[in-house]
Amino acid sequence: MAKGHCLCGQLRFETSADPKWIAYCHCASCRRHTASPVACFVNVPLDSVHFSGELGSYASSEGVTRSFCATCGTPIAYQVSRRATEIDLYLNAFDNPEQFQPQLHVYTAERIPWFDVRDELPREI
Repeated sequence: MAKGHCLCGQLRFETSADPKWIAYCHCASCRRHTASPVACFVNVPLDSVHFSGELGSYASSEGVTRSFCATCGTPIAYQVSRRATEIDLYLNAFDNPEQFQPQLHVYTAERIPWFDVRDELPREI
């Protein structure tokens, strides 16, 4: 079981499942949502996650919902309709993010040119 929370602590979550994958996302939308040069997600089955507290949401594009704390705005999750049974939780919202090791980079064609992660993980365009 892994747990996490937002910056103010009002919103908490826990998941009972092991991650299906853990990935850095370089797309412009995820970068804008986090105000960071890259986002990192832990993907788990949706039915394995329990939230407590008030979760806000925003339909950022067709079929995409981004969730956040309704009080402090901390980004918490990403969901896309084509993967309706899954949820991507932001790595740094977990209590112990160091327990998750990223496995790949996605949307690297959109990465900020000056930002380079020096690792040997696979990169998908």
